[in-house]
Amino acid sequence: MKKQILTITLISILSCNNNQKDKVDVFQETTEKPEIVEVPKLNLEQANKLAELPLHCLNTEYPNRLSQTLGSDQDLKSPSTLHPAFYGCYDWHSSVHGHWSLISLLKYFPEIDKAEEIKESLLNNISEENIKQEIEYFKGEHNKNYERTYGWAWLLKMAEELHTWNTPLARTLEANLQPLVDLLCEKYIEYLPKLNYPLRVGQHTNTAFGLSFAYDYALATQRLDLKQAIEARAKYFFLNDEDCPMSWEPSGSDFLSPCLEEAALMKRLLPKEEYKLWLTKFLPQLENKNYDLAPGEVSDRSDGKLVHLDGLNFSRAWNLYTIAEGLPEYNHLKNIANKHINYALPNIFGDDYMGSHWLGSFAIYSLNTTKK
Repeated sequence: MKKQILTITLISILSCNNNQKDKVDVFQETTEKPEIVEVPKLNLEQANKLAELPLHCLNTEYPNRLSQTLGSDQDLKSPSTLHPAFYGCYDWHSSVHGHWSLISLLKYFPEIDKAEEIKESLLNNISEENIKQEIEYFKGEHNKNYERTYGWAWLLKMAEELHTWNTPLARTLEANLQPLVDLLCEKYIEYLPKLNYPLRVGQHTNTAFGLSFAYDYALATQRLDLKQAIEARAKYFFLNDEDCPMSWEPSGSDFLSPCLEEAALMKRLLPKEEYKLWLTKFLPQLENKNYDLAPGEVSDRSDGKLVHLDGLNFSRAWNLYTIAEGLPEYNHLKNIANKHINYALPNIFGDDYMGSHWLGSFAIYSLNTTKK
């Protein structure tokens, strides 16, 4: 009986392996080319429409997901008391990248319809006093790891956008924000050596995503201590990775692609020729000119987790553009990115708050990458 069971098991394993091999071989030999889709562009009309999403939610206090650890009854306070700068848009990180959205739109479209309202909102929320209060929250006994590292990354992305925008408004906002930026840089530098293993997930705690945005900030501002900390840890985590299981993606509530986030991070860190060798080992299927990737499909946009897949489509797009930038042999990936943006963009203007409070930021960032 034991021999019979062992024989059946071995046959099953061999069959699965052969089926998987056949699947890969068939894919590599296909000559069917993906449909060429239009390159999406962010124009003034879209900018006006996209600006409405964060304008609607920046000062909308409820519903609110605080993600707060309570030390006592004294910690039970309203979102606007705890986070006077970033209390709207359902949660702290969505509020942060909602502010980034308005900064980015105003930066590239100064003639946007509600420019004065946007400026007023930014100055009111990102004030020196409000940022001091945000810092006090992070210094609380139970809040040291708050928003690690997703919210940290978006705040540094906002700081980068301000730093690279040459206007008096940007200088005021950058100065007000800088103490919180410095604190989060210190937190990154303290945290990274302690992280023995990266988080390879499709949601907020994804290590590669958090390092990518932080690295962009470090480069833009020449923050060398942060830059070196990220380079050292990212290479420790990812340099020897091979054969990322792209076929396993997405999980049901992903808004980030673990494989593509890592590939886009390493593109930032490695010299071109070294990166191409690394990418061939990590995601060899991307070299195939006929490679295609279906956008994530959302079954219910009122479900806060299921609607994440619309965000996945945008983040996949910006990572594919990053991977392809400066590498002509990977230009076909831009078409896949365009398809993802075009598929998801009409979905973000619905009435349901579970998507509208954050998806605009992902749309704007992905559209910005198509300018490169």
